[in-house]
Amino acid sequence: MNEYKNKIVSFYHKYRRMPSYQEIMDLVGFKSKNAVYKLIEKLIDEGVVTKDSKGKLIPSMRLDEIPLLGLVEAGFPTTIDEELMDTMSIDEYLVEHKESTYILEVKGDSMIDAGIYEGDLVIVERNGQPKVGDIVIAEVDRGWTMKYYRKNGSQVYLEPANKKYQPIYPKEDLRIAAIVKGVIRKY
Repeated sequence: MNEYKNKIVSFYHKYRRMPSYQEIMDLVGFKSKNAVYKLIEKLIDEGVVTKDSKGKLIPSMRLDEIPLLGLVEAGFPTTIDEELMDTMSIDEYLVEHKESTYILEVKGDSMIDAGIYEGDLVIVERNGQPKVGDIVIAEVDRGWTMKYYRKNGSQVYLEPANKKYQPIYPKEDLRIAAIVKGVIRKY
């Protein structure tokens, strides 16, 4: 069973879609769609896959989950026992409203003191009103930027997280397009 499940999961990760019944037959070497149907029912019972309203296979949240093994000390070294605490989906952790969330690649160094560097990916969400201190994606005077959202009385401005740059006070207009919800960096 695990061998079949692994082949289906590998297919999903490679093609970013679930295989059809015919593709599952080919993947696992079954001779009939009835055998595939029974396999899928077992995978549904295990929570690996589910079906949409039209009966099409879709991955469950568990398909993209990664083991959460515990805590690591960032101060003084301590002993650590590896213990499976739970599993989590990166999407579940970083994305609250999938329909209004997208990813942007960072260009420039104006947010380095916030820990956001050129080449990082930021996860942003279109919903909501920004709060003072949020990092936002904004159109200011017909140009786009990512900065801290700030207010001085009723005056809204954008503040970089790098002392080399000055705050931006809009001359004509300011439109907040999204709020940064997370950063992804690959080492």
